[in-house]
Amino acid sequence: MSLTIAFDLDGTLIDSVPQIADCVNRALADRGIAPLARNTVQGFVGRGLPALVRQVAEARQLPEAAQDPLHDRILALYTEVDTPPSALYPGVRAALGVLKDQGHSLAICTNKPYEATLKCLADTGLALDFDRVIGGDSLPTRKPDPAMLHAALDGAARALYVGDSETDAETADAAQVPFLLFTEGYRKSPIEDLPHKATFSDFTILPQLVNDLS
Repeated sequence: MSLTIAFDLDGTLIDSVPQIADCVNRALADRGIAPLARNTVQGFVGRGLPALVRQVAEARQLPEAAQDPLHDRILALYTEVDTPPSALYPGVRAALGVLKDQGHSLAICTNKPYEATLKCLADTGLALDFDRVIGGDSLPTRKPDPAMLHAALDGAARALYVGDSETDAETADAAQVPFLLFTEGYRKSPIEDLPHKATFSDFTILPQLVNDLS
């Protein structure tokens, strides 16, 4: 039986930290501020751009007044930076194709800004795979508020959410939607600490895992 399956983006379908860190460090360089290490920026990913900017400002001890200009510059860079197809995790493209062929409806539910999400999907050749895209500024709230996931699933009676992080697990739990955890993304906590229906580390097994759960 077909499902509606929503996917997180950063750390789930795409290893986007190199592009995110580049945008952050270019914005800092514009202000003569030292760059942050890539793994430091990775730790800031997941709660949306405003949260990332707050953490960047704290890491570089920037005044609160600097946060809005920094946010706007990073947002502008987000919509300009190219995401190479090689940023896709192995097996993503084929797995999405199989799920579509099996009749499942696919959606994106990400805290990444909407326009940046659309560019990222276009750059990596995934734009046509998804029936709905909900970005971090599509609604007044962001994950882990469940409203974003509900919007992405569009009222589907049978649904799954696929993500990689604490934020994704919390969102699925709040929305009462079964959660599949991709273990190779940006998660910080032990797997057992996150509520989930199943885990996977290889996208080639995702279609069968979905079928087993449906």
